Amino acid sequence: MNDINANAIPAASRERPSTAARVGIGGPVGSGKTALLEQLIPRFLARGTDLAVITNDIATKEDAERVRRSGLIAPERVLAVETGACPHSAIREDPTLNMQSADDLDRRFPGLELILIESGGDNLASSFSLDLVDYWLFVIDVAGGDDIPRKRGLGVLSCDLLVINKTDLAPYVRVDLPRMVREANEVRKGKPVLLTNCAIGDGVDAVVEQIAREVLFDR
Repeated sequence: MNDINANAIPAASRERPSTAARVGIGGPVGSGKTALLEQLIPRFLARGTDLAVITNDIATKEDAERVRRSGLIAPERVLAVETGACPHSAIREDPTLNMQSADDLDRRFPGLELILIESGGDNLASSFSLDLVDYWLFVIDVAGGDDIPRKRGLGVLSCDLLVINKTDLAPYVRVDLPRMVREANEVRKGKPVLLTNCAIGDGVDAVVEQIAREVLFDR
């Protein structure tokens, strides 16, 4: 699959050879990033979007293999990056490996329109370099606590779209979901916040529409 390993490839030019849009998906461990990715793929393909995927893990290809086995997308359209360090280093401090992978997909698939780049699980301060992505989502989940927006992590504040996932769990983990949403909107000062239950796909259509409108311009 020509996956990328941090220890195997030197830094290279960051010149982008194509116009495929690049959308990042970040968030803490267990928030539902891969589940969201698996819900996004068939929806974008149903719209006729020419799509590819990059996943990030520290020392494995587990998420990429999960997506490849899912049957949702041709396996050759899924690349894995082994970051070899903290996940945020490969999407923010030095995104070269992810940029190389995206450039590789652009070359392999002429006409590619959208590359979804899933970060490894990280903390609330994680963010994407705008050298790497055109637009990025940050996924949090209600099981992490309704105080997450009040903590004002960089991911929550600066992402283009905040996704609050696992809304179905709120009654079971004593989370005040309306308060969580209200405070998320307050700290984000009008930037979009969407609610999902990625286990069954609730709310994902709105995420697709947001990306299509803001990134793909409904093409």
